Amino acid sequence: MQNLALESVLMELVHPEEMILYLWQNDNTIVIGKNQNIRKECQLERIRENGVHLVRRSSGGGAVYHDLGNLNFSFITKDENYDVKRQTEILCDALASFGIEAAVSGRNDVTVQGRKVSGNAYYHSHGVSLQHGTLLIDTDLTAMSRYLRPDPEKLKARGVDSVRSRVMNLKEICPQIDPENARKAMIHAAEKEYGCMPQPFERMDPSRLEMYIRRYGSEEWIFGPDIPFEEVLEKRFAWGGIRFEFHVENDRITELSVWSDSMDPETIDAMKEILRGIPYRMSEIYSRFCTLPESTVRDDILVWLKQLEEQNAV
Repeated sequence: MQNLALESVLMELVHPEEMILYLWQNDNTIVIGKNQNIRKECQLERIRENGVHLVRRSSGGGAVYHDLGNLNFSFITKDENYDVKRQTEILCDALASFGIEAAVSGRNDVTVQGRKVSGNAYYHSHGVSLQHGTLLIDTDLTAMSRYLRPDPEKLKARGVDSVRSRVMNLKEICPQIDPENARKAMIHAAEKEYGCMPQPFERMDPSRLEMYIRRYGSEEWIFGPDIPFEEVLEKRFAWGGIRFEFHVENDRITELSVWSDSMDPETIDAMKEILRGIPYRMSEIYSRFCTLPESTVRDDILVWLKQLEEQNAV
């Protein structure tokens, strides 16, 4: 959790016209997306038995497994300098220095020979943006299926029947690559892309770091709400799955959870605020969703809610 806490501090400290490239590793750790249902996504009993660390990040997307065969990277900059294409190109250029041809695939993956070697996620807050991701170099790929419980509908949509079939270690095609020389290649690629010498980051606020360590280490943050619920709405879209759990009293939503592996955590968070206290009727839920800013996530859900409303009217 210290690495995620440090990311949050760096987001507070980044200067205008500055790009922070933070390269880091976790050992034996499951990192779950901000709005994922940890009780459904992870095999918690096995995780506890084997002493695996469990943390939740601030960005969206799905759960991943980290060990010391995995190199993680974070690009942190002000919104006006943020460029996912440019930042991802740094990763691809670093791999090219090993003779590895990488390509961007889907919503957040980097692939080699059609198999995933890197997954990325994104977060935006107070004028600062974060892109962070993994680089599978020599990680234990069996751990992903051992500790994670992926949605079968997600795998079905991708045309595969296991987590293992989608991913690949870079060691398989480039025996000389390791986390240390990959780190050096990332720094060199960033230096080339931005046309300047990288400088070590020497500004730090220990009190803020400690605050974020407490936050990311709390059970409330890691596990999220576990409410009693009577009503469930659930569907998978091209951008990810979503599940609404509603506790309803006197025909009103008094408590709710919204779980998703969407890459748009800001929209998911907004949903939690606009539904509490309203009558549990599709027409009311639909009307509230219309007030959200336009996005692919919102628009797809509106179509779905309209369909549910029409079905209920039959």
